[in-house]
Amino acid sequence: LNKEIGDIMNADVVIIGAGPAGIFTALEMVKKGSKQKIIMVEKGQAVENRHCPKDKTKKCVNCKPYCHITTGFSGAGAFSDGKLSLSYEVGGDLPTLITPELAQETINYADRIYLDFGADEHIEGLGNDEERKEIRKHAIQAGLKLVDCPIRHMGTEKAQGIYYAIEKYLQEHGVEMYFGYECSNLILENDVCKGVSVSNGKVDMEIYAKHTVVATGRRGADWLEKLCAEHNIAHAPGTVDIGVRVELPAEVFSRLTDELYESKIVYRTEKFEDMVRTFCMNPRGVVVNENTNGIITVNGHSYEDPAKHTNNTNFALLVSKHFSEPFHDSNGYGESIARLSNMLGGGVMVQRFGDLIRGRRSTKARIEESFVTPTLSATPGDLSLVMPKRILDGIIEMIYALDKIAPGTADDDTLLYGVEVKFYNMEVEIDENLETCHKGLFVIGDCSGVTHSLSHASASGVYVARYLEQEYFNR
Repeated sequence: LNKEIGDIMNADVVIIGAGPAGIFTALEMVKKGSKQKIIMVEKGQAVENRHCPKDKTKKCVNCKPYCHITTGFSGAGAFSDGKLSLSYEVGGDLPTLITPELAQETINYADRIYLDFGADEHIEGLGNDEERKEIRKHAIQAGLKLVDCPIRHMGTEKAQGIYYAIEKYLQEHGVEMYFGYECSNLILENDVCKGVSVSNGKVDMEIYAKHTVVATGRRGADWLEKLCAEHNIAHAPGTVDIGVRVELPAEVFSRLTDELYESKIVYRTEKFEDMVRTFCMNPRGVVVNENTNGIITVNGHSYEDPAKHTNNTNFALLVSKHFSEPFHDSNGYGESIARLSNMLGGGVMVQRFGDLIRGRRSTKARIEESFVTPTLSATPGDLSLVMPKRILDGIIEMIYALDKIAPGTADDDTLLYGVEVKFYNMEVEIDENLETCHKGLFVIGDCSGVTHSLSHASASGVYVARYLEQEYFNR
């Protein structure tokens, strides 16, 4: 809710960023009957005011100053396919800070809250143990590792309604929300964080608070890195995932998706011993554009509504690159590859697997003659002119390995869209309470570099909220 505000405000807790981590911080405090004054600041819009022009234009128009798909209440969660990975082993390193047992308990707790607000009760990937054992055996024989992880799938269209219900619940229970405001700096006195400075371009404001929770998600990576450098908050280079999105007939992966829904598969390449993994599998889904800091990358969605199902399944194949000295800018490396794709293709590029193997670019005619009908309008091209050889070789190796458990994966007409990049924040040094070296300053969710998923980010919000309530009653 935007309303006239003064130059100075006071609160008990100020939360910067209204993604899953920030939302669940406020939500858990409210559900515990908190007496503390909570303010949320979000540079994007309320979930009901987030609209992508692509719905009308049919193509990405590179919205400024931010993308409505990735920014606003619920972050990228409202417009993603809404998958909750319900295992502490998948989605981040939160267990290393708070123990695996507590991480799993907190993930389960956050999951129940999603259920309370309308998430589907069905969990994918459970049951039929014998069939899953058989799939795992074939995966091992092909040099692949199948990672078990129950999935609760909210669906792209359902996630928005769930987050809208949460937004209204928080507002009705006294959480003050200010949309269109961006955090410009921290207010520090010695080694204690006293609050934040924010602005909407017209009004500058200082919010003083006993506790400041930074939960800006992956989109806040560059901003947070500058903040850490300015205020001597220890941080280390993070990881970037670079790869392609694969699209093929749904029948090719039906055995895996029917039993597991999302198959989380890992492969170690023979040539370089790099790790390649599947990510964000969308049975009968669609391939979509994603705008990250003005760079067009590729992603995938799937829907709960059968009327929106397609004949294709899509998933990402990603290679993780973690850099050490002297290079620090892993996200910049990923961005440079994505920009090259945008330069050559005017956005996302698509290539038939057969053309890639034969060393030739795909053409519009070859794509149209393909037995796989693309669900995204992309520019036919040559991914070998964009992707580093080491990464592309690893992806090709894995496609052949996947072909052994899902025959047809390495078919000539399988489509590869590039570039898909998953930007992760640098790893901020935080303690077991998710607090930085500055007392009262917490960094949680994906912006911390500790979590990489909806479920882990949500759990980190629950965890820090419990700590803030305990601190409040101990004063």
